Amino acid sequence: MLIAVTVCLAGGIVFLLFKLYAMRRDLQEICDQFASRMQTDTNIGIDTASADPGIRRLAADLDRQLKLLRQKQILYTRGDQEVKTAVTHISHDLRTPLTAIYGYLNLLEDEQMTKAAAGYLSMIKNRADVLKVLAEELFRYSVILSVDVSAQYEEVTVNAVLEESLAGYYGAIQKAGMIPDIDICRQPVIRNLNRQSLSRIFSNIIGNALKYSDGDLKVTLDAAGRACFSNQARNLDPVSVGHLFDRFYTVESGRGSTGLGLSIARTLAEGMGGTIQAEYEEETLHICVYFQENSQACRIL
Repeated sequence: MLIAVTVCLAGGIVFLLFKLYAMRRDLQEICDQFASRMQTDTNIGIDTASADPGIRRLAADLDRQLKLLRQKQILYTRGDQEVKTAVTHISHDLRTPLTAIYGYLNLLEDEQMTKAAAGYLSMIKNRADVLKVLAEELFRYSVILSVDVSAQYEEVTVNAVLEESLAGYYGAIQKAGMIPDIDICRQPVIRNLNRQSLSRIFSNIIGNALKYSDGDLKVTLDAAGRACFSNQARNLDPVSVGHLFDRFYTVESGRGSTGLGLSIARTLAEGMGGTIQAEYEEETLHICVYFQENSQACRIL
């Protein structure tokens, strides 16, 4: 009797182990399908050959939610494209009246006027300059966002792009009286990215540092692919730093900032699977960009 019970228990355990193995295999299949569908633009659903009703119900629920997500993604993409087109048209439309304004301002400068009137004219021209910069940045912003950077990926040495970006700002850094502290690792940091977009990210961050720095700049890149830009900025605070990546957000003493530079940097970084963060500690602003190596599909452990 005891032997029979033992045999039955052993058989039950073997059956349960086989059942668990089959469920694990089916769940892994669903996981792989879901990861594949999320990375490709396809209408193929999620299916399973499992006989387990719970797993089949899970696959059906995931398939239904994936289809809803696709529909929302199409609506978002369509609306996003309409906004980008509108921004492009607005930036173009702003150029015509701005050109006329500059023409009249130049004519006014040739006229006889009082000292007070000349002062007012100077202020008007300064504000027109700011408006011109904003219009140009709007145009660049719409153009950048309309480009599919994923279609232009290549193996990029992050070290070299960072060095080129710093070299491009050499004159501006020197003019600002800065002696940057640069620490770039010797080991090549290679990532599959859009080179032009990566260069734009670094350039925008360096340009931001020139606006807000109190005279210093520290740039580091470690072997893990984390690039950090640090500078003292006593005119900032943790609240304003939390909004630095918001579109059109400017700090009052930003000296002509349009509020788009860091927003563009974040959009480009996240579009390539990276992260960008800003922290404020001891009156020092730290902006760090990180691109990890290609991640693997999810696995059931």
